Amino acid sequence: MTDDWYVLIEEDTRTTERADGTELKLHRWMLTGTHLIGPNQAEAVAAAEDAALHHVPEIIARHARPGDEPGRHALLGQDGAWTVLVKQRHRACHMRVTTARLVHARDEREAPPKSLKDKFRTVLDGPAPTPKPWTWVTDRKGESP
Repeated sequence: MTDDWYVLIEEDTRTTERADGTELKLHRWMLTGTHLIGPNQAEAVAAAEDAALHHVPEIIARHARPGDEPGRHALLGQDGAWTVLVKQRHRACHMRVTTARLVHARDEREAPPKSLKDKFRTVLDGPAPTPKPWTWVTDRKGESP
């Protein structure tokens, strides 16, 4: 387990797609920033407040002119998460700024490539069964592990 604290920034991103002559504005909530702060939780809380009060989302920033300052409503929840509404010239974006402690990290690992023999076996036997999704398992007494 590590003791590194991060500031996470999530934004309401928007893209415009065209389908059958219709313009669709698609909204998606995405994690747009993960900023390593260090082992000090108080510093992470201060950095989250600074991000909530000063970060300009991409939707607003790409249309801003030098010297523009967007309007901003920043709300601090009881859990320490910031919910922020940023507006400028008929555009608006919501974002959420939170602090989080990294408790687990694992690098990606790929299986070795199949040999020619294994590829032929797959053709003859069919594909391997897909892995089952994660589920919560209780012990015999009905209690959580």
